[in-house]
Amino acid sequence: MLVALLGLNLTGIAFLGMMGNVAAVAVTVAVLVAVTLTPALLSLVGERVLSRRERAGRGSDTAQAEDDAPVRTMGTLGAVARVVLVTAVLVVVAVPALDLRIGLPDGSSEAEDSTQYRAYSAVEEAFGAGANGPLVVVADLPGSDSEEEAAGQQLEVAEAIAERDAVESVAPIALSDDRSVAVFQVVPEEGPSSESTEALVHELRGLDPFDDGAELGVAGTASGNIDVSDKLSDALPGYLAVVVGFSLVILLVVFRSLLVPVVATLGFVLSFAAALGGVVAIYQWGWLSAVFGVGSPGPVLSFLPTIMVGILFGLAMDYMLFLGSGMREAYVHGASARVAVRKGLVAGRAVVTAAAVIMISVFAGFIFAHSAMIRPVASPWRSACWWTRSRCG
Repeated sequence: MLVALLGLNLTGIAFLGMMGNVAAVAVTVAVLVAVTLTPALLSLVGERVLSRRERAGRGSDTAQAEDDAPVRTMGTLGAVARVVLVTAVLVVVAVPALDLRIGLPDGSSEAEDSTQYRAYSAVEEAFGAGANGPLVVVADLPGSDSEEEAAGQQLEVAEAIAERDAVESVAPIALSDDRSVAVFQVVPEEGPSSESTEALVHELRGLDPFDDGAELGVAGTASGNIDVSDKLSDALPGYLAVVVGFSLVILLVVFRSLLVPVVATLGFVLSFAAALGGVVAIYQWGWLSAVFGVGSPGPVLSFLPTIMVGILFGLAMDYMLFLGSGMREAYVHGASARVAVRKGLVAGRAVVTAAAVIMISVFAGFIFAHSAMIRPVASPWRSACWWTRSRCG
């Protein structure tokens, strides 16, 4: 968990790094409390932490007989069938993630009764969707000796911009005193979160109207959102590789096994892909939009996949450690491999199931939130916790 949270600094986005650092401090404090204060309090309370029935039966022949009772081992065929079934479902659910497109939501994705949606719709009806996210384009002019020559250069830039397919209109809005820099307002044909507007921003930045190497600069809210999304998209593979790589090393040291860390990591990757696929299907493609209240499907929240990796990794690894450590403990105490697997599963599934139910209950409340930025955050945690619980039988 600490590796994943601190790894958010690799994205290069300041607020994500700060979120990761603060969360890492909270996790560190929780771990220190768990390994210091909690054992100290338990030593003071002693057996009074147990119920009267548990205290009365402790050390009795009945309790000893229950401890020595044979444990039914897990059948290989049933275990393999469950793994194949869960993996197949995860892969199917993850397929929409291949079409992931990230961005920041605009007014069109808000609830239809919200003021943001009504304002967006009013502007779209009166001036076109692009008026909700105009672009500010800055061009370096070759220089001129007169106002007329500068006006001609401005016209040349405006015509070059207007030739782009996704441009609705272009208007000059400022000219520097030395007539070397011109500023234009460009209104795209579609909204600020559309694919055509995103492509237009990249196209304008590669435009060189005077063939002198001076490319255009593009700014504005829509452009800024696209830049943040591109930066996060570029940083995600590296961040995921660092998190997965460190997790493999740590689990190799803890379990002294190669298979366990690999299985745990593959389970996390599959859960992450399935959670992302569900988000794309619902909030980008619009499947089950009536159920989840998605009025206008659009790109997935740009920093959601990155946050998903950080938090979902911690949840998945915690559950795996609960189960795996119980199995290893039973094996170290003399149980055979099959019996140890069963004992670890029986001992850990109650904790895992309880934790999954808690997480599902908490995040389920976000699904029907009024804000379009909050609703997609809930689905990954619910699906990941559900799939982890399903693997516990």
